[in-house]
This record gives sequence, C-alpha cells and structure tokens, in this order.
Amino acid sequence: MDVSYESRRGEIATYFDDTAVEAWEKLTSDAPVSRIRATVRAGRLETQSTLLSWLDDDLTGRRILDAGCGTGVLAMELARRGADVMAIDLSPRLVQMARQRLAQEPLFNGKRNNKKLAYLNPAQQPRIGSVRFESGDMLDKQLGRFDHVVAMDSLIHYEPTDMHNALASIAERTEHSVLFTVAPHTTLLAIMHRAGKLFPKKDRSPAIVPVPVARLHHELPQRLDNWHIGRDHRIDSGFYKSHAQELLRQ
Repeated sequence: MDVSYESRRGEIATYFDDTAVEAWEKLTSDAPVSRIRATVRAGRLETQSTLLSWLDDDLTGRRILDAGCGTGVLAMELARRGADVMAIDLSPRLVQMARQRLAQEPLFNGKRNNKKLAYLNPAQQPRIGSVRFESGDMLDKQLGRFDHVVAMDSLIHYEPTDMHNALASIAERTEHSVLFTVAPHTTLLAIMHRAGKLFPKKDRSPAIVPVPVARLHHELPQRLDNWHIGRDHRIDSGFYKSHAQELLRQ
C-alpha cells in the first residue's frame, strides 16, 4: 500500500486512540451529548440503518468484515442477524471498548433469556452469529475472504487515490457486496477541510477528504473489474454529511 495511506493510517490510529476515545464512547451510546454531537449521532444512526437495509435480514452463515468497527455497534447488529463478523479497527482502545460492550450483551455472553422463544422448535429459533474484535489494518489479506464488507466512515480520511486502492484491495477478497461511505463534496465540507489545515496537528483530528460523488461513480467501475455501482443514499444531519454507497460484484 502507498506510503500516503500508511502515513494517514498512523495519524488516524493515534487520534482515535489518544484523543477521541471518550467522545466516541459517548457518541455511540445513549449518554447526553451536545446539540452538535447529537446531529452527528443522528446522522450516524441513519447511515448505519441505510447500510444494514442493503443486507439481508437473515445473514446466517455469511462472513462479514466490519472495516473500521469503532465501538462495535454495527458488528453486533450484523451478528444478531446470524452473520459471523470479523470486526477490525486501527484503535486498540476502541476495540477494547467494543469487547467490553460485547461481554455485556446477553445475546453474546450466554445469559440470554429464551422464554420468549420457547414456543419455537429449536430448529426454528434464529441463529445468533459471532463477533471477533481485533485491532489492525482492514486491508490485511490474512483476514481472509468475506461475503460482504461494510466500511462505515472508515475511508473518509483518505485521499481519493488511496481510497480507490483500498476499495480495490477489499473487493479482491469479497464475494458479493462492499458497502461504504464517503464524505460528499459540498461547499461546507470543502470550507471545513481547508480550515482544518490551518490548525496545528496536535489540535485537530485527521482531515475528512470530501469526494465528488459523480466522479466516484465514474471512476470506480473503471478501477474495479467485475464490479458495478449499486444503491446510494445521501445523509445530511447538521454537521454530519455522508454518502452511503453500495458496490456489487457482477
């Protein structure tokens, strides 16, 4: 992978591990947050719901990569649908938080109450999948092959060339679909992107790189053999701007 990708990857890992852990713990929970962060939370929930709606309700037996899993919210929902999820993130501290949350979930810690399902035959009871949380690089080929990959807000910090290369690497080991998000190029995001570069590195998070969606739709099919553009959806919630995109293997 390019040096620019590796450099950016290091910046992202440092930011989320050293600076943003407490903020993300609150943002991905029911804890009170500021009005601005409330719009970000609402936007992320809409994005998550969109990506999940593009996958089957029953994912039994499917192997899914949650690329950039954060605190594990999306990974656990996929497992509730029966998927076997490899959830990976650059931040060891976020991964540790995800493991702690997983241990507290009755569905996954062996303490769930099955009384409501007692009327069902065992064969009819929904299968609960599995989740494995690991810290590392989502592009590591040793992770193996997957039926689907979900990369929610994990590519938004990379320049377009690095993002395209990352998607190509992911697509090589994916059988059916890749679901991801980009930061759509808008006037507001472009201004924020430029302004962010004015602050000292120690005072800012890794910059979000706005991407013209029309350009993305034009260039990706040329970059990825045997893949085509699927559904997409724009999310606009206060300071949270995102564009969810589906890629499908032909």
